[in-house]
Amino acid sequence: MTTAVNDALVLDAAAQDLLFREARTANTFTDEPVSDEQVQAIYDLVKYAPTAFNQQPLRVVLARSTEGRARLVQHMADGNKAKTEGAPLVAILAADNEFHEELPAQLPHFPQAKDLFFSERPVRESSALLNGALQVGYFIVGVRAAGLAAGPMTGFDAEGINKEFFPEGDHSVLAVVNIGKPGEDASFARSPRLSYDEVVTTV
Repeated sequence: MTTAVNDALVLDAAAQDLLFREARTANTFTDEPVSDEQVQAIYDLVKYAPTAFNQQPLRVVLARSTEGRARLVQHMADGNKAKTEGAPLVAILAADNEFHEELPAQLPHFPQAKDLFFSERPVRESSALLNGALQVGYFIVGVRAAGLAAGPMTGFDAEGINKEFFPEGDHSVLAVVNIGKPGEDASFARSPRLSYDEVVTTV
C-alpha cells in the first residue's frame, strides 16, 4: 500500500491489519473457549450495520452443546464437518423473513413501511437475503475486532439446516461461522485479489 493511500485512512495501520490485511479465514482453532460475553460484545458492535429501512433480519444461533453441534454437523458438507466439530464456537447465521413485524419499532418515523413495502412474502425474502448478507459481513469483521478468527462457510445443506433449527419456516440460513483463536496451519496461502483499476471506474 502506498503512503498516500495509507494516509487516506483514519483507522491506524494495526487496526487495518487486524480487520482486513492480516485477517484470514481459519480452518483450525485452538481449544481456547469463546465466551457469551465476547459474542455479545461482537453483536453490540456489528448491530449498527446499515440496512434498508433499518431492517434487522439477522438471527444468530450458537451451537455450544454437544447435541446442538451434532445436529449441525450432519448437515455440513463433508469438507466442513471436521472443522465445524473442532471449533470452540459455531454460529448459525440466518435471515428472519418476518423481520417486517419489528419495523414499526425500528423505523418509528415511518411505521407504515411494514405494510407499504413488505406485505408480500417474496419481497421480504429478497430483502432479508440482501440485508442479512450485509449483516453477515459485518459479523465477520466484528469477530476479527474481538481478536478472534472467523471461518465462514456456505458449504452445507441449507434445507436440512432450516428444517433442523428453524422448523417454523420463517428463517433461512445464510452462513455458518466457526469462531475462535486460530490453530496450527489455520489458513491457506492468500489468493490474489483484483486491483483497484480492475474494479473501479468513474463516470
